[in-house]
Amino acid sequence: MINILDASSFKYSQTRKDSNFEFILTKCVVVYNTILNSGINLANDENLIRDEFLKYLKDYDFKVKNELKHLIFDKEIPEITGRVDIRILPTKDEYVNDKAYYIIECKRLNTTNFSGTTGLNAEYVKNGICRFSTGYYSSYFGCSAMFGFLVEPVNIQKDIVNNINSMLNTNFVNAQGQSVNANATQQIQYENFANGYSHSYVSRHTYRSGNELTLYHLMFDFSKNIQ
Repeated sequence: MINILDASSFKYSQTRKDSNFEFILTKCVVVYNTILNSGINLANDENLIRDEFLKYLKDYDFKVKNELKHLIFDKEIPEITGRVDIRILPTKDEYVNDKAYYIIECKRLNTTNFSGTTGLNAEYVKNGICRFSTGYYSSYFGCSAMFGFLVEPVNIQKDIVNNINSMLNTNFVNAQGQSVNANATQQIQYENFANGYSHSYVSRHTYRSGNELTLYHLMFDFSKNIQ
């Protein structure tokens, strides 16, 4: 059995950031497929879809089966400037740091206004990616993740990824009325970090402090499940 908290048990990629986190994200793909196979009807609501993920990630039997039992998954955890959608807290026998956790931000995506500043693609950038690049959310390990929930049938690469990439150098005004930019040093591009899942991506960004941030992106198509 692999100990997901032992970094030495993984071969680190020079182009990605954290193989422990990649292992966890791979299990989130397992959750996605489990949700699809359940045939459940989902409301067109970002938080309710997220909660369906957490139902499995907090389930003891699922965690044991998928080697996640040493992780705590929480929602709406307050940070200094906001509340994170999903916090993943590794637990060890020895105390590390209260800030030593991973963050996942969740956003819906649809077919409306793909490249406009008021569409959900733009929201993914200005109130999603930019929350990490500006330090609105912390990234203790130098990496975080975003889940894109597709609530309508769409070409993920052509209509979602390409259009989001076209906005990564755009200055936006976020929900707090602040001017923000994704500060991208690498656009969103496919990376096989999730056991061959076809919609796994990585982008890289620079904090205002100058440090590098790696963002993992998983796009999940729930269009057939939305009520």
